[in-house]
Amino acid sequence: MTPTAEPIIQARAIEKFYGPPEARIQVLAATDLAVYPGEILALLGPSGSGKSTMLRMLSGLAPPSSGQVLWHGQPVAGPCENVSIVFQSFALFPWLTVLDNVEAPLKARGVARTERMKRALRILDSVGLDGFEQAYPKELSGGMKQRVGFARALVVEPEVLFMDEPFSALDVLTAENLRSELLELWDGKKMPTRAVFIVTHNIEEAVTLADRVVVLGKNPGHVRTDFRVAMPRPRDHQDPPFLEAVNYIYRVLTQPDLVPTPQPEHEAAPAAGAARAKYPMVPHARPGGIAGLLELLVDREGRDGIHHLADDLAFEIDDLLPIVEAASLLGYIHVKEGDAEITPEGKRFAEAGILRRKELFRVAAERVPLIRQINRALASKADHSMPADFFHDLLDEHFSEEETERQLETAVNWGRYAELFDRDSSGRFFIPEETPQPAGDEVGSH
Repeated sequence: MTPTAEPIIQARAIEKFYGPPEARIQVLAATDLAVYPGEILALLGPSGSGKSTMLRMLSGLAPPSSGQVLWHGQPVAGPCENVSIVFQSFALFPWLTVLDNVEAPLKARGVARTERMKRALRILDSVGLDGFEQAYPKELSGGMKQRVGFARALVVEPEVLFMDEPFSALDVLTAENLRSELLELWDGKKMPTRAVFIVTHNIEEAVTLADRVVVLGKNPGHVRTDFRVAMPRPRDHQDPPFLEAVNYIYRVLTQPDLVPTPQPEHEAAPAAGAARAKYPMVPHARPGGIAGLLELLVDREGRDGIHHLADDLAFEIDDLLPIVEAASLLGYIHVKEGDAEITPEGKRFAEAGILRRKELFRVAAERVPLIRQINRALASKADHSMPADFFHDLLDEHFSEEETERQLETAVNWGRYAELFDRDSSGRFFIPEETPQPAGDEVGSH
């Protein structure tokens, strides 16, 4: 992308929120973003940051709640005609052959049979499916099905190709092969596309593919950093510039309050007055997962890079980040410069026995606003129980319906492990008998 290039797609202060003004749930804060010709743009962010929502708004599949999306300077009022989308699921028609699947979007556009067959055969050959034209989806491997998805997206010659985590359902080797083939098509100018917009949760994938990386934060979604990857392709994962870019993204993702030090060319500042939830979101991690992370850090002399941990565990960022965030929220680790460092409290927890761990977790969890609110509300009742709807109503003004349910499910997991509270089969929250009541903050009182 050159500084003088005009954007193909431009988002101006687009927001996404749900609900009435008095109880608005903001998914994406006011955000500016542009897609330029000649670039692969990768959009990263933790779960719940609005990555797929952003893709749907930029492609015209979903309208923004406020703000405006422009296509070559003209307002977008519905699905953009000159884009294609490749989704994580293959979404092929099982009753159609490979050739018929690829021809389908051309047929929907009224392209003559001879022309659509010619174009479909040409694109199938370019993605390595020559000879499979008459096969049915059930006869194909996952990688081949996704190749059909690429062919179907490219056959309409889109100006912008959108991809929503297109490789995440594939095994590691197949995904790597398809990434290489995508780059071969792109760098060899064998695909009739001027820009590629890919949503991913894989940091290495973003740095491997993209000319530009945008990282979102969450609660609500907003742009944390927007920077160019100034490395020639193909890119060696062991080269210092590659590792530096990966580490930088990890630092941004794991330190929500970090002001990114590199000054990206197109960084968008967080929206002024962005709403903050009354209850900080509880990361969706189980106590056992938190314990496992702490044990790993003890084995590594108390500190290691988060991307090293992810690589060793074969975890994606969306798998590991909630565990890291939960351990940090509980005071068991500090995250600095992309490294996780265990605290004395975390070390005590990792080295303790089962019962002692429960005591330590109880004290740490009581510092988490949602856990504390639930426990003290229950303790205030004579029978130490309350209907789940009470806590649901507290949260649903701050979170979506789905996230409210997930928050309560995580709270139950933590409360049950700490023996603070539980939920019965009817959904009613209660304090089990002989559970210590909220009191002091020191374990030594037990």
